[in-house]
Amino acid sequence: MRELEARLAELEDRLRANSSNSSTAPSSDPLWAPKLKPKRPTGKPPGGQPGHRGHHRELLPVEQVDHVRRHVPSVCRHCHAPIPSTCVPQVRGRHQVAELPARAVVVTEHQSCACRCPRCGGETVEPVPDAVRRRCTGERLSAALCYLSAFVHGSRRAVEEVARELLGCPLSLGTVVAREAEMAAALAGPYERVQRHVRAAHAKNVDETGWRRAGRWLWVAATADAALFHIDRGRNWHGLQNLLGELVQGTVCSDRHGTYERLKLRRRGVCWAHLKRDFQRWVDRGGDTAWLGERGLGITRAVFRLWRRFKGRQVIRSSLQRRLRPLRRRMRDLLRRGQRCGVKKARYFCRNLAKVFTALWTFARVAGVEPTNNHAERMLRPAVIWRKTCFGSHSAGGCRYAERVLTAVQTLRLQERPVLEFLTRALTAHRAALPAPALTKD
Repeated sequence: MRELEARLAELEDRLRANSSNSSTAPSSDPLWAPKLKPKRPTGKPPGGQPGHRGHHRELLPVEQVDHVRRHVPSVCRHCHAPIPSTCVPQVRGRHQVAELPARAVVVTEHQSCACRCPRCGGETVEPVPDAVRRRCTGERLSAALCYLSAFVHGSRRAVEEVARELLGCPLSLGTVVAREAEMAAALAGPYERVQRHVRAAHAKNVDETGWRRAGRWLWVAATADAALFHIDRGRNWHGLQNLLGELVQGTVCSDRHGTYERLKLRRRGVCWAHLKRDFQRWVDRGGDTAWLGERGLGITRAVFRLWRRFKGRQVIRSSLQRRLRPLRRRMRDLLRRGQRCGVKKARYFCRNLAKVFTALWTFARVAGVEPTNNHAERMLRPAVIWRKTCFGSHSAGGCRYAERVLTAVQTLRLQERPVLEFLTRALTAHRAALPAPALTKD
């Protein structure tokens, strides 16, 4: 009877799992999952409030504008006298209107011509150069096609349709695939430099998500200025080494998956956002272990309050470490009590959390490490959306393209650099057999 009751409690606990108390995505929440609490009405009208910092469209410099139309007055608004043409007008305001041309690409046709010699009567044909015949899109259009497929999350058929309908350039699916393969080769050098940069970084966030077909897992290691992606067949220590190297350097912040147990505790940070959801699940479970979740959530909220004050420069690091000491004692006492409770699952949870207790507080000791792994999860989010539309990669070449273009795009976004410009430069250098531009400084 006790076994049946325990089994029933476990199944009910699984039914209660949702995005607020587990690592599942909000899109997978069941219909009976609790809805997000609506914000309390403030009584203010919707939209921007008086005094807020506005978001305005930036005007292009005049030298980059294609056409300029000057609106010059012809009659004085004060005395209604005509203004002579010799009067020099002064610019008082600027307004720009952008328009998309009927065909946004410039098509150059290369014709192979033949001439007949008037002396001997023989015909000579001048072929189109092989370098021109080798591809049918220029560097910038090729970079745009890869940018559409990789970050705007369009399928190859969608990219083909956009090129035909929006740009006025009919292409084939094979052309899109060929440009992706060429971009993967062009990004090989920049990818290796990012790999060296991230592996040598003193602090990095690491996470992984599923990636079907040719590769099963997409790994990411992110620093403040770079994001390294790698597709591997395993979610294990070997996969982590393929991402960060055989000798993992620096401090790694991650979740509590068993893959990271081989890292030294003093070189590891544990995500408190995952821990907060775990404690919330104990609260939702109720019963004899609700106290575990309630007290754990109290400690978690206090940790985040202190961290926000530290990020707001209201406290310095030494003060942060001092104020965390009572919370460390409270957490240690909570885990000790949990390991002595009568619920087997709660004992295991507290025992496993006690094993990584030191790593819970790494953020207070190591600069560059935060109490959450949100940075890596934000880097993975575009890849997850892409995966839902393309269903992963079907070949090893597709895996290389995905990991390299994701590395380039996310690294450029972290550095606030233009993506299309870099992809164009990389492809131009590749076609000319020149060194590729760098994403990071070694």
